[in-house]
Amino acid sequence: MNISVCMASYNGAEFIEEQLYSILNQLSERDEVVIVDDCSIDDTVQKIELINDSRIKIFKNDRNKGHVFTFGRAIGLTENEIIFMSDQDDIWLNGRVAVMTEALVKKNSLLVSSNSNFINSGGETIEYKIDGVQSNNSKKHLRNIIDIFTGKENYYGCAMAFKKELNKTILPIPNYVESHDLWIATAANLLRSNVHCDEITLSRRVHGNNASIIKRPFLVKLWSRVVFFRSVFQLIIRNFK
Repeated sequence: MNISVCMASYNGAEFIEEQLYSILNQLSERDEVVIVDDCSIDDTVQKIELINDSRIKIFKNDRNKGHVFTFGRAIGLTENEIIFMSDQDDIWLNGRVAVMTEALVKKNSLLVSSNSNFINSGGETIEYKIDGVQSNNSKKHLRNIIDIFTGKENYYGCAMAFKKELNKTILPIPNYVESHDLWIATAANLLRSNVHCDEITLSRRVHGNNASIIKRPFLVKLWSRVVFFRSVFQLIIRNFK
């Protein structure tokens, strides 16, 4: 089964080369890396192009549209059977692709989620308190959905992979959705096709420009609960079509 890696890039010049090499080293010649750039104003695109690898396919938004739209577009542009999502500033650990692909195939699941450790801008390991996923909770689909609702946020797109057949449920991602990863995780749990992988498969980088790990105010969290219910309703409707 061939692999597509999706990445949404935006002003990621500082770390994107290291991340791409950590990905490419684990892919075969039949795999691809689909990158959609969201109108970077630094030299992100130039650094990607300098890698000069035919497996990398670069697309550009006509205007800045945010990470949810950009990831959704990247997912829609993929060609292969298994889709990995990737942030632009992390590092994939050796064996990540093999471990997660095996979990998808062995468990005959649509989605696999793994765990991560954390590094700083210099690549040094740091302590960062965050909930992960546990394999013994894979089939506790209702509990997993409740965890998403209550904000435990065990699911992170950069630590997920899924089969392309899930696209018919998750695409297009509605413009009101705040988090593409929680949208995808909710869909897979509603479909009762979700597996958790205990292994740590990547190093997530925590730095000043990393918007995905910023603490949010209470009112923003409250609004997210409204978005959650709307998302569940729409996903249920899609599954009945």
